[in-house]
Parts: sequence; structure tokens; C-alpha cells
Amino acid sequence: MYYYRYHDQLFASLLPNLPLEAAEMPAAQVPVVFLVSRDPQHSLAAYCVSSSRQLTAAEEDVTWLDPNRMSVEIPTLSRRIQRRISTRTLRAVNIQHPKWQSILEPPGTHAAKCRVNLLAVGDVGGTLLTALKLLGRDCIEHIGICDLSEHTVARWAAEMGQVSWPWDYESLPPVEPIPPERLFDCDVVIFSATRSIPPVGSGIRDVRMTQFDANRTIIEAYARQARSSAFRGLFAILSDPVDPLCKAAYLASNMGPDGIWDGGGLRPEQIQGFGLGVMNARAAYIAKQDSRFRSFLEEGRSFGPHGQGLVIANSIAHYDDALSQELTQQVLEANLRIRELGFKPYVAPALSSGALQLLLTLRGQWHCSSVCLGDVWFGVRNRFTPAGLELETASLPDALFARLQETETLLRAII
Repeated sequence: MYYYRYHDQLFASLLPNLPLEAAEMPAAQVPVVFLVSRDPQHSLAAYCVSSSRQLTAAEEDVTWLDPNRMSVEIPTLSRRIQRRISTRTLRAVNIQHPKWQSILEPPGTHAAKCRVNLLAVGDVGGTLLTALKLLGRDCIEHIGICDLSEHTVARWAAEMGQVSWPWDYESLPPVEPIPPERLFDCDVVIFSATRSIPPVGSGIRDVRMTQFDANRTIIEAYARQARSSAFRGLFAILSDPVDPLCKAAYLASNMGPDGIWDGGGLRPEQIQGFGLGVMNARAAYIAKQDSRFRSFLEEGRSFGPHGQGLVIANSIAHYDDALSQELTQQVLEANLRIRELGFKPYVAPALSSGALQLLLTLRGQWHCSSVCLGDVWFGVRNRFTPAGLELETASLPDALFARLQETETLLRAII
């Protein structure tokens, strides 16, 4: 191993001859940052290390969910570095990223309470806003709302202003209108805007993907605004299709005036898609009704996008591929049952994918969301730690891992 100093901060690395001041192996101090080197356009800029193989892997992909499948040897590390990995206190920083010097410390999106701004207060946004207002008192300082319709903003600001506990009028986070130019003056931006949703009875089975082209144009404009605002917080995307829109936002934010990627915008780990939570909740709902799927309630996991490519596993330890495939299909069709009743299925997504997962995110707890895995945003169980973004890792059965690879290929083909 090698040691370096930069502005009085000590780093460890497996890379020799970095353009930094060389340092001796410390007698007592243990570096909290480990420098790695990867193509910055297709890699996380910084993350919490959960496996030593993540320090030497040439690229990021679904093998990161099962590090034993990563095609690299286990590196030789000091016991103190190994201990930091086991306690999830080692932060890896990609020295090839143009912003590496500014991200040596986590950006602090998890202050005691966060400032949250919500873009678009429609069906999903309004439901989400209500839940955040009622449930976010411990982690949200205030909520700003922005919408194309001034009347919509005025209505929701007034409605939420009239929601309070009796005789404890300051206990819930206040909701206030914000102009578009102040959208990124906060810690978390929630994007729930959508141009159009196919009407009930349209016959379209994959409603989410039909929205991609229209919503992509919208999100790219706001991603460029995030760049110009030098936004350092979390960009949370709820609009469909969640996973491709995350990548579209990332690419648009990081394109320079010449149309070439320059890394000057949102870092990959700043963008998360919130669509998987409702699929996980639907799997649990079905499992409660059908005893064949009961194992999901204790041992199950959900992966992938909010739509085609979704992977529901009945269990990691006792995986049954046929059972999991059947459960996955039922989850995919659950929203159609609501449409057959004559309603748009937005309440469960706004709550299970949106509000509940966002609150877990702000609290630094495990949640379901889509994060960057190389060339795609992929739904997984993850959390933000003081060292950065941590992905849940596990020993995955071959049949389950093959499904994850198929989904990865599918997502890469979209954008």
C-alpha cells in the first residue's frame, strides 16, 4: 500500500506514483479516504467501501452486489484498513474525477434536518408532500414547493399551512412556495414532474416507458440548472421511467458547452431514482395474501427498475426461481388492477416509493432506490453512511444473478 498527503489530509491507496505528496505509513492514524482510479464518466466519484475488491475493480456493474463474483483478486491491505471496511468507515474517492478534491469529505446531505424542495405538486407530488409534512418532523427543516401553476402552489401552501397538531403549531415542517430560480437552494430536490400520463383505459401496458421521451426533455433542463447552481445535495427522481431518467439527468448535467462530458455537474451518487419501493411493497402485499410467497416477508429482496426488468426474489438464502418469476409478474401487473377499477395508481407509488424511502434516505437508513452501477441506474437496497453511499452486498444464487445481468443489459440498451 501507499500513503499520500494533500492539504494535511492522509490517504491510502494501492496506486503508486500519484501526483501527491508521498507519506510514510502512519504509526497510529488510520486514513479514512482510499484513493482509486477509474473512468470517471462511468463510475461513482465517491462511495463507502463494503468489499476490498471494490478498491481494485476496473469498472462498476452488478457484480458489486455480490463481490465474490468480481473478476479481481482480493488486495493485500493493512489490518487497520480492513477494519475500516468491516465497520463501513472507509470512503473511496476516484482520483480521476474532476471534482475529487472537493469530495474528500461527504457533502453533509444528512444534517440534523434537511431543506427539501419539491418540483411539481400534482397527484404524486401532492400525496408525497402530505406524507413528508406529517412524517418528516425529525429530519426535514422545511419544504419548498415549485410548480408551473401558481394556483397549484398557492393551494398546496395554504392547505399544508393549515395542517398542524393542536397547540403544537411549530412541530411539523413548514411548506412554502419557492420560485424556479431557487429550486436548488436546498439539500434535497425531489423531481416529480411529468409531461403526460396515458389516461385510464388507454390499453397501454407499460405506461412508464411511454413517458420517457417527454419527461427526458424536462429533466435534462433541470439537470443543467443543477449544474449551473453548483448543487451539492441529493437529486431525487420520482417521475417515470425512473431509472433511465436518472441517467439522462446525469449525462445532461455533465455536458459542457461543447457537448462533451466534463464531470462539471451532478456526481453519480448525487442522483437516486425512487421507483423500486412500491414494487417491494406490492411484493409484500401479495405475499401476505398468498402463503406460497410468505418467504418474501422475511428473506425477500427487490432489484432493478420500476417496470420491465424488475427482479423480485422470494428469498436470497432459499431462492426459488420459478416462484420468484411468478411473484415478479404479479407485482408488475398490480398497477393494472387499480387501472381496471378506473383509477390512476399513484397513491402507493407516491408513498412507498416516494415519501417512505426518502425519509429513510434522509435518516441514513437502508432503503430501496436506484443508484449508479457503472452505465446504468439500478434499483437496490442501499443507504448513505458518513463514509458515503453503501450498497447491500450478499452471496447471490446463480439463477438470481443471471436475472440481474439480464436487467443490466436491458437498462443499458435504453440510454
